[in-house]
Order: sequence, then structure tokens, then C-alpha cells
Amino acid sequence: MAKLNPFDLYDVASLLSEEELMIKDSVARFVDERAMPVIAKHFDEATFPQELVPEIAEMGLLGSSIEGYGCAGLNSVSYGLICQEMERCDSGLRSFVSVQSSLCMYPIYAYGSEEQKQRWLPGMAAGEIIGCFGLTESHGGSDPANMKTHARRDGDDWIVNGSKMWITNGNLADIAIVWAKTEQGIMGFVLEKGMSGFEAREIKSKMSLRASVTSELYFDNVRVPEANRLPNVVGLKGPLGCLTQARYGITWGPIGSAIACLSEVIDYTSDRVLFGRPLAANQAIQLRLADMARRITSAQLLSLQLGRMKDAGTMQPTQVSIAKWNNVRMALDIARDCRDILGGSGITTEYHAIRHMLNLESVITYEGTETVHQLVVGRELTGINAF
Repeated sequence: MAKLNPFDLYDVASLLSEEELMIKDSVARFVDERAMPVIAKHFDEATFPQELVPEIAEMGLLGSSIEGYGCAGLNSVSYGLICQEMERCDSGLRSFVSVQSSLCMYPIYAYGSEEQKQRWLPGMAAGEIIGCFGLTESHGGSDPANMKTHARRDGDDWIVNGSKMWITNGNLADIAIVWAKTEQGIMGFVLEKGMSGFEAREIKSKMSLRASVTSELYFDNVRVPEANRLPNVVGLKGPLGCLTQARYGITWGPIGSAIACLSEVIDYTSDRVLFGRPLAANQAIQLRLADMARRITSAQLLSLQLGRMKDAGTMQPTQVSIAKWNNVRMALDIARDCRDILGGSGITTEYHAIRHMLNLESVITYEGTETVHQLVVGRELTGINAF
């Protein structure tokens, strides 16, 4: 019998199309050859590998699911595989792609005018225009309806005041998709770098997502033209629709983190000899490795089926919540256990586990905490809103 792939025990690869496999393999090569050699240094120095952005864009990985406007028009499973391979390197790299694609390009594509699409999407696909997404505020990340940022009409313009917190790409961004309360309801606005009263301040001293730019955004009477308002959505369904797109990608990303950690620890336990035999020869180690493989396999099947439903147009937000909850918890638990198996070596960034472990502490919190996703599923089961 053929030996099983330890990172694909159920041969999920056989369920992928030729195009999906080609995309996965090409992104994996990029990650191994270009991103992996530099990521630990960037994490140590708390810098984002911005030098990789042109290559990421050239591969068609930004806004990959969008049709036209210089975008690749790939299916949802392909986008998921991109996220998986990017996060196999680092959550910060995947977060950049997620924010640019799902939280910035998607709302312009889904809610913007044709003029707005033509104005921004081609440059974003080329990596020449970087975006960020302003929804979360410091007083209540899990309660977006409680936002304080507001916009009022002033002639042909809007005046935006308020602030946003924990904004990926904030200080890199040329534009920000900002959600604000108006008299008509919550609306989305495209704020441009350099607008008077618009300021981004980078958040320092992070112990997680260190290879990613995280910022606070401040709006002090920022004058925004009506041409920069997203015209085709009003209400929370706008930003929540963006979050569903991004959360879908997040269900795939942590699979990559978990595979990176498991791969590393299989090699480590095979090579490390204690008490006269490899560490991998101990039953306690094999039980832990087996449990990691079991959980990765379950996550792979969850995300693949979710992607097929998304492409079929049948995916529902509760299904995304199940996968985000399960897969991020899976990856965080595996990263922590791998860090422990590595012993003293596990606390340095010469190994992947501690970096993934720290990053996943953010991933399990952002775009819906684990508790929020549990309550989404609970509401589906009972019909009672317990928020």
C-alpha cells in the first residue's frame, strides 16, 4: 500500500481540480522560496515583509475571487488554498491578503459604483493601492452596531468623525474602507491617505502578529466626497457581509499554521535522541502527533466542503462560524502542543511553533471571537439570541 501523506491523511488533494492543485503548488513554492527565509526576521523586528507584495500581486493573489478589473476570477476553494499556504508561513502574511481581498476589494466590488470599481480595483489587484478596513472600535469590538464613528452630510460631501482600532494594514494603506453611522443608517466610505483630519497611528509592543502592521485610525472632521461613499448598501449587512468573506478565508489559513507546526515537530522528534532512542519512538509523543493529524484532517474536510458550498451559493454564515471556531481552535491547540514538544528550542523563532502560537492568539480573537461564533451556532440551534 502507498504511504499516506502525513499532512493529508484523507487525500483531500484528490478532491481538488487541476487548477486548484496548480494554485496550491505555486503559492506553496512562493512561500517556501521567498517568504519562509525572511519571516522569522520580520517577526523578530516587528516589520511587515512589504517587499513581497509585488510578487504576491503578480501571482494574482489579491482579490483572486473577483471577476474582471485585473483580478484572477478564481473559485472560493482556490482562495482558501491561497490562505492556507500563506498562513503556513505566517498569519500576518495571510492577514494582508485577507484584508486586501475580502475586506477592501470585496466591498468596493459588491457595494461600489462602476466608477469606484474602475478607479480602485485594478490598482489594488496590482498591489499598487493598499487598503485597510475600519469597523472595530476600542469600546466594543464584538458589538459593531454600537459604533461611535459617524458621518453627516454637508452639501456634496460627508464629514466623518470618530476612530477605529486594531486595523490591519492601517499605516500601509492608501485607502481605508470606513463604516460610520449616518441618519440613514450605517454606510461605508472610502477614505484616502492624505485627507485632512485622517490619521493612522501604528500600534506597537505587540506579542502577536508582529510581522503585520496594526493601527488605530482617527477621523477629525474628515471631508469625504459623495463619490467616495459606497452607494449600494446601508446597514450592518454591509460590513458583516465583508466579514463573512474574510472569515471564510480564515477557516483555511490556520490549517497551514497547524501543518507547519506538525511538520516541524515530526522532523524534530525523529532526529532528537533521548535515553537511547528517537523522541518519536515514545508512545506519548506518537499519541500527541496522531491527535494533531486527526484534527488537521477534520479541519481540511470542513473547509473544503465550506468552499464547495460557497461556490454553489449555498454557504450560510453559521457554517462559516463552525469552521472558524473549529479550525482556529485546532491550530492554536496544535501550535501550543508543538511548542511544548520542542522543549527549550520551542521558545525561539528558529522554530515555527512559538510564532504560530502567538499569532493564533490574535486569529482566535479577531473577526469574531471564539465565544461569538459559539453563540452564533447556539442561536441557530435554539432560535434564541443570547448575545
